[in-house]
Amino acid sequence: MAKDSLRELYVNELKDLYNAETQLVKALPKMAKAASNAELRQGFEEHLRQTSEHVSRLEQIFEKLGEKPTGKKCLGMEGLVKEGAETMQEDYEDALKDAAIIGAAQRVEHYEIAGYGTVRAFAELLGEDEHVSLLEQTLEEEKQTDEKLSQLAEEINSEAAQGEAEGTESRQPSKQKTRRAA
Repeated sequence: MAKDSLRELYVNELKDLYNAETQLVKALPKMAKAASNAELRQGFEEHLRQTSEHVSRLEQIFEKLGEKPTGKKCLGMEGLVKEGAETMQEDYEDALKDAAIIGAAQRVEHYEIAGYGTVRAFAELLGEDEHVSLLEQTLEEEKQTDEKLSQLAEEINSEAAQGEAEGTESRQPSKQKTRRAA
């Protein structure tokens, strides 16, 4: 009885991930287009290719289970994608916008890492060794993407902070105006 329930939960979580990945297939080109940093744009384009492979791996798992991958909407990813879209609409300049996009992308990656870690654990408990291998491969790619984003963030966040400092200096009032009356 418990194993049947775990299998149902496993399939349900896989459907959630499948929907999440298909939402990302649509969102990643927009993120790439919004990025001003060439390396960041290239990273999003690469992750789009990986995400298509993630969808394909999930489809393989569903085929082995005799299940259809559809029927569930991932509300968590829908919210993350919506937040990311709002971030891209903000009136930020180049490096600052890229820094904001990286933050949105890392929230997505962390969500996926949690999801794939969970289903991998379920697959292990259910004795689905082939599934474990496919899920582990995707989980590692998600972790690598998160690491790449962190590395890019070091440079881009620094540029954003520099641009902010330069912008602040040019907008500071003269010292006479900032003195307080005694």
